[in-house]
Amino acid sequence: MPRTLVLRGATAVTGSLALAASLTACAGSSPAGSADSKGAEKVVTVYSADGLKSEKGDGWYDRVFADFTKKTGIEVKYVEGGSGEMVQRAVRERTNTQADVLITLPPFIQQADGKGLLQSYVPQGADKVNGADKSTDGKWTSVVNNYFGFVYNKKELAEAPKTWEELLDARYKGKLQYSTPGVAGDGTAVLIKSMHDFGGKEPAMEYLKKLQANNVGPSSSTSKLAPKTDKGELLVANGDVQMNFAQSKSMPNLAIWFPAKEGGKPTSFALPYAAGLVDKAPHSENGKKLLDHLLGEEAQRLVSEVGGGFPARSDIKPTDANAIELTKLMTGVEIFEPDWADIDKNLTGYVDAWKSATGS
Repeated sequence: MPRTLVLRGATAVTGSLALAASLTACAGSSPAGSADSKGAEKVVTVYSADGLKSEKGDGWYDRVFADFTKKTGIEVKYVEGGSGEMVQRAVRERTNTQADVLITLPPFIQQADGKGLLQSYVPQGADKVNGADKSTDGKWTSVVNNYFGFVYNKKELAEAPKTWEELLDARYKGKLQYSTPGVAGDGTAVLIKSMHDFGGKEPAMEYLKKLQANNVGPSSSTSKLAPKTDKGELLVANGDVQMNFAQSKSMPNLAIWFPAKEGGKPTSFALPYAAGLVDKAPHSENGKKLLDHLLGEEAQRLVSEVGGGFPARSDIKPTDANAIELTKLMTGVEIFEPDWADIDKNLTGYVDAWKSATGS
């Protein structure tokens, strides 16, 4: 993840709806199963964490997938859900692979690699991506950079909470929710940030055990929480900067904040959307073309303007209004870099500790 702050999403279709719809075409007018002159099927299937596609059809995925189909004639079929959910689906389908491209938040992209779900491919433009934002063996590359954060209802709360400790107050009972660690990427990020801020697993679990008294309960998809917060059903929820910033354009009561430990500074860490080519992908060549497109200059310049996120390419320096606002939002936030190797190795243990502490 980036060691320095770099400018790195859109209301997501909920994971449950997307999964129920299964392989849903989201771009282009080519009929499913159409083929080119050589008989190759003109389709590519993407399994992705939620956050970059909009219900209104104006998200980053909506735009870049449509541009890709127009340019190549290749139809994009799209399935979304929590990061862990997408990895597990790909695991179940290993003997009958359906996905061509997998896009998840860390540590699930590393988990997918560790499970042998990805094959090596270095997209065009990957040389412009910082070394910490891609694997050394070409198994995955960040396509949209992002940061972990929380949201609050600015109509109901005069100002954002400042510390983790404030969230233990009785006013948040039944009005606070975070997505499920081990299932959702942003939910797992709650564990990562709390362990960093409180100085280790044990003090973090001690805190999360106390917080459970106010927690509404599990949610497999983080994108479901922002609408509840905007409506006032929740006062506080977890999220990420890209997704929540884009959502705030149509949710006037939604605002982003970063918890600090009492006496400390607000912190966050990079949580990019990282993409890899699926091993034994049924449309491998089409998957490669899509990855090239996602990292192309045109698509990367749209990341902040359309998606509300941060370009993965370090040579793209956006100056649009969203980019300026995002820079201001991140000012004063201390960015730390998690030990992803440790998290990948010990994630199951951390999630089990959370389940034990919270009774989940």
